[in-house]
Amino acid sequence: MRKLLKTLVYTISVFVLLLLLVGAYIQWGLAPRIPEVKDKSALNLQREKLGENFYRIGNNWLRKSESGLWEEYVEGEPFERGVITGKLEKELLYTQEEAFVDQIHNLVPNNSYLKFLGWFTRVFNRHLDENFPEENKLEIYGESFSAPHDFDFINPAYDRMLNYHAAHDIGHALQSLALVGCTSFAAWNERSADSSMIIGRNLDFYLGDKFSKDKIVYFCNPKQGNKFAIITWAGFMGCVSGMNDKGVTVTINAAKSDIPNAATTPISILAREILQYANNIDEAFAIAKKRKTFVCETLMIASASDHKVALIEKSITRTVLFNSDTNFILCANHYQSDSFKNDKNNVENIATSASMYRFHRLEELMNRNGKLDYKNVAAILRDQKGLHDKNIGIGNEKALNQLISHHAIIFQPEKLRFWVSANPYQEGEFVCYDLNKLFAEAPNLKDNRELKESDLTIPADTFLLSANWKNFLEWRELKQQIKKATSNHSVLGNEEVATKNFIQFNPEFWETYFYLAEYYKAKNDIPLAKRYFELALTKEVNDKYEVEKMQNELKVLK
Repeated sequence: MRKLLKTLVYTISVFVLLLLLVGAYIQWGLAPRIPEVKDKSALNLQREKLGENFYRIGNNWLRKSESGLWEEYVEGEPFERGVITGKLEKELLYTQEEAFVDQIHNLVPNNSYLKFLGWFTRVFNRHLDENFPEENKLEIYGESFSAPHDFDFINPAYDRMLNYHAAHDIGHALQSLALVGCTSFAAWNERSADSSMIIGRNLDFYLGDKFSKDKIVYFCNPKQGNKFAIITWAGFMGCVSGMNDKGVTVTINAAKSDIPNAATTPISILAREILQYANNIDEAFAIAKKRKTFVCETLMIASASDHKVALIEKSITRTVLFNSDTNFILCANHYQSDSFKNDKNNVENIATSASMYRFHRLEELMNRNGKLDYKNVAAILRDQKGLHDKNIGIGNEKALNQLISHHAIIFQPEKLRFWVSANPYQEGEFVCYDLNKLFAEAPNLKDNRELKESDLTIPADTFLLSANWKNFLEWRELKQQIKKATSNHSVLGNEEVATKNFIQFNPEFWETYFYLAEYYKAKNDIPLAKRYFELALTKEVNDKYEVEKMQNELKVLK
């Protein structure tokens, strides 16, 4: 017995020691290498406040437009740009990371477990910094000096900021986290109102309304490469949507991936490199081929010099250039080239997800609108209907407009002009910027004046004035209450009225009946649970997996 006890104590001691060693290795051994900076004098720069929500450091500035969009201009060497960006965005860095961590807290309410996830992220992303261009690491390192220390319990600032650049990739690699489901399209020649290229895209990357509140239109004048503009948020140096001063635009669309076992280059960092250093589609493709990414993605590339738009379809092992044989091109969340025709993930994605449905709806709207201009492109991006104008409920993933977009954007590359949607989602006004004009005026901006092209503003969607919009907001609030009651196995307050209103506010959306079914199942009210699962299945459900899930629930209940 004593021998057994001694062996047990020894085993536990070794196990604890191993845990401590693993923890130490994760804490120190896997920390990213801090970039070497010869000149850190930029850290001494002071921010000057010139007015309400208007800050300046030398030629660099940050201001809040009357549209609610933040506008920022930064120039210089990489580390200097990062330091200046961080100092200008100091308050935004806090609110943005708070919003991000709050969203994680909704999924992981325990701080100790959150810290464990921070360690796990270090293991998963152990080679992440090795796959960033040195320039981007210097920028992020410079910006990290202004990052809030309130979240150091997760990881140190530079470490966290590197990892946040992989959030888009991790979000769509983990299929159950439906964070990304973007749609983009382009037209030129006879499909465009003036024959020049025009591109529209929705970035359906959702981490809560608070996360999307402070969008930044970031204008960068680097010492190396092209000047460019990206639509971003505080702490994020990658590109999800952007255009450079050579008329090259980049947008990204997630495709179905296997869950990766380690991180390589985040797709947003690859897109940023293309934007800064590519002058045409061939150069963009060459950059895409040289980088390894850990998820599957489509990059839509427009080039003014080529007068063409193409798709770079990139998986973990292949990079393919897809050209349209017409004067338009469409993109949802599946691949279109022959190279991926028999790809297992792509075939499954087309068969089971909402991607092909949205693609066909986009075809319908493109054909209906004929020649595209910036106004009907905005209308397409705001469309909430299903195929053949079917009412599929507000917020359905099969709609182009799911009311979750971080932003929508319209590009005219040959005119160096673009429009960005103000809050909420793509429903606010689309604000127009002229890239040539802005870069000419930006370094000398001393007064807090509007920089948009006012005569080209697209007004906010009239949907925001409708009863349906108010109903949707109330429906969404009720959904959270129902989910909470379901999770806690508690009774919904004023249950009869709440249930009636929930249905009335969004009667054609399958989720309305799904959440009620889950609620009544948790209450063990089998007849009502069955009834609502059956009603949900009569609606346009997002994907095949959700249908199968509800069908299985019904089998169990019966």
